[in-house]
Amino acid sequence: MRYFFCIILPPLAVFSTGRIGAFILSIILTLFFWIPGVIHAILVTNDYYASKRHRQLVRQLRRA
Repeated sequence: MRYFFCIILPPLAVFSTGRIGAFILSIILTLFFWIPGVIHAILVTNDYYASKRHRQLVRQLRRA
């Protein structure tokens, strides 16, 4: 769902990841140039999911 928002409303997708600095940068990029805002939102969202997977993996390893 976040990837859909990356294309339609890039700042909303970045805001949903909880990164305020990236959110402000996303607003600036989207206002001036739409495509860089979309690319930035996709990168931030991808990094959010990667760190979420990493946290889950670390939790599973600590349990074992």
